[in-house]
Amino acid sequence: MKNFESYKSEFTKRAYNEGFSSDEISKCLNYSETLLKKNLPIIFNSSHLSALVGYNKDYLNRVSKVNKTSYFYRDYYIPKKNGEKRLIREPLPSLKQIQRWLLDNLFIKLPISPYAKAYRAKKGIRDHVRYHKKEEVVITMDIEKFFDNLESGLIVNILLSKGYSFQVANLITKICTLNDVLPQGAPTSPAISNILLYEFDNEISKYTNSKGLKYTRYADDLAFSGSIQDVDTLIKIVKENLAKINLKINHSKTRVMSKKARQIISGIVVNDKIQVPRKDRDDLRQAMYYIEKFSLEEHLKKIDCNKANYIEHLLGKANYMLKINPKDEKIKVIYNKLKVMKTG
Repeated sequence: MKNFESYKSEFTKRAYNEGFSSDEISKCLNYSETLLKKNLPIIFNSSHLSALVGYNKDYLNRVSKVNKTSYFYRDYYIPKKNGEKRLIREPLPSLKQIQRWLLDNLFIKLPISPYAKAYRAKKGIRDHVRYHKKEEVVITMDIEKFFDNLESGLIVNILLSKGYSFQVANLITKICTLNDVLPQGAPTSPAISNILLYEFDNEISKYTNSKGLKYTRYADDLAFSGSIQDVDTLIKIVKENLAKINLKINHSKTRVMSKKARQIISGIVVNDKIQVPRKDRDDLRQAMYYIEKFSLEEHLKKIDCNKANYIEHLLGKANYMLKINPKDEKIKVIYNKLKVMKTG
């Protein structure tokens, strides 16, 4: 504990100079030691956090109010694959900067399960699906209203368990939540979601490992594979463990797929090789065919789209397909042609 001894000496000297009593100093040092042992930032109160993040205490108090949408967040929608729209609530720059500090200095240091594949450095959707290739049975489940149902009390409890005072845990939680839930758009929300599901992931993996099955989670998408004999028991165990954190399965999205059928996880086929569905690849190839046959300008007139947006859209699709299957030579050719068109 060399680091703590150094901290203890410096803190004690400064605290005495500022008029702290021996009892107060002892309490502060006990609090600090708990956090330092876990490599977590020491935060005593709102004034201390204010100094750490570089914003005054009054601003922290304002952003920690429950209903703060119009003052500190910008709302907009993005399209979902099913044609519906997803509400994104993006914090404005100052609040986002505070949240990023909390992400980089606190939340990134809290444990997450190796079975969680989303929102992690050097991990992606391919890491989620590749474990389930060439399996007898694949089962997918979806967590209902994932971010909207991850409540602030869960975050407070996690921070309390790490050694933070209730005042600090509550303040940090309020800074990172909107109307008591995780806002999709805040930089802290993805990491916090993985932290909150740490125990869930570990409990589910204990069961699947005991049965010789595979399990991964990508945000709200759960995937299981192997020689699954008892589907009902698996679903029951998932439901029971989700209920502990006030979450539910969206039963309408549960799929049980044998190897005789097309097995799809998070929109990716995993039967023999990892690949986006044939229709998606065919649609991209068809778009490229029309561009080469009729010219880009004529094709754009026909579909009523401007060049920059359309080429960017196709490039995004091709790039995603190559992330899933880097060996797809046909898509590589299309991707390179699109890059030339974009710069040309």
